[in-house]
Amino acid sequence: MNQATAATPQLSLGRRISRFMSDQPLVPLIILLIALVVVLQILRPGIVNERWAANTVRFAIPLAILAGCQTMTMLTGGIDLSVGTVATMGAFIMVTQAALHDPAIAILIALVPALLIGFVNGIGVGVFRVHPLIMTLGTSLIGTGCLLVYQRTVIASGAKVPESLAWLATGITYGFPNALLLFVPVAAFIIFMLNATGFGRLLYAVGDNEKAARLSGVIYWKVIIALYALSALLAGITGLLYIGLIKSPSLSLAEPLVLPSVAAAVIGGTSIFGGRGGYAGTIVGALILTILTTLLTILQMPEGARRILFGLIVLLVTAIYLRIIENR
Repeated sequence: MNQATAATPQLSLGRRISRFMSDQPLVPLIILLIALVVVLQILRPGIVNERWAANTVRFAIPLAILAGCQTMTMLTGGIDLSVGTVATMGAFIMVTQAALHDPAIAILIALVPALLIGFVNGIGVGVFRVHPLIMTLGTSLIGTGCLLVYQRTVIASGAKVPESLAWLATGITYGFPNALLLFVPVAAFIIFMLNATGFGRLLYAVGDNEKAARLSGVIYWKVIIALYALSALLAGITGLLYIGLIKSPSLSLAEPLVLPSVAAAVIGGTSIFGGRGGYAGTIVGALILTILTTLLTILQMPEGARRILFGLIVLLVTAIYLRIIENR
C-alpha cells in the first residue's frame, strides 16, 4: 500500500474535543456555568429555582454592562478603570436631583458628567496618547473628588430613588427580571455594533494593529473618543440601574464592580492586548462570577478567605480558558 492510499490517522478523542472547544469558545464557558450551578445545588439542595435564577440575573446585569464597557475598550488594547466612578456619579447625582426635579430631568442631569468624563478619557487617550490605564485612573480620582464636593452642596436636599427605576431593577414579571427590558437592547446593541458595523470593525482593527489601521485611513483619535464616550454613557446607565437595585446611595456604590468587570471580560475571551474577543462570552463570564460569589457566600467563609479563593478561581478559570482558545 503506497502513501497516497494510506488512511489518514484519526485524531484522538481528547484532541477532537480540544479542537471543538477552541473553535466554539462559548462551549467551555457554558459548561463551567452549568457545573457551578450543579455544585451550588449539591451544596444547598433546592436553592436553584426560578426565584434564584431571577435574582442571579438581576445582580449579574449591572456587572455585565460594565464588563461590556471593558470588552469594547480592551478590543483596542485599552481599559476603562473609570466606569465604577462614572456609574457611582450617575447614581448619586440622579437620586439627589430626583428629590428636586422630575425623574426624567434628574436622569438627564446625571448622564451629563458621565459623558464629560468619557470625552475627557477619549481626548487623553486618543489625542494626547496617555496610556488608557493611567488616563482612566486619573479621571476616576478626579470624578471621586468632584463627587465629594457635590455631596456637600446637596447634603440638605436628601435623596430619592424613582419608583420606575426600582421597578426596573428589582421587579419580576412572569418570572423574568424587569431589568432584562434594559439589558437585552443594550446587549443586542453591543453585539450588533461589534459584529455588523464599521465602527465595530474599526475597534478590532485598531486593537489588532494600530499602525496598519492608520495606514488604511482610520482616524484613530475619532474612534477612541467615540469609544470612551460610549463606554461612559453605558457606565452611567449602569449606575442608574444599580441604584434602583441597591436603593442605598453612597460614594462608592459601583466601585466594587470595576475589577470583576475586567475579570468577566477576560474570562469571556477578550484579550487585554486588543484585537480579539466578543460580548457574548463576556455575558457568560459575568454570570459565572455572580454564581461564584453566591457559591462562596454559601460556604460561609471569612471575608478575607473568600476574596482570596475568589481571586484564585478567577485566575485558574482564565488561564485554562485562554489556553483552550489559544489553540484556535
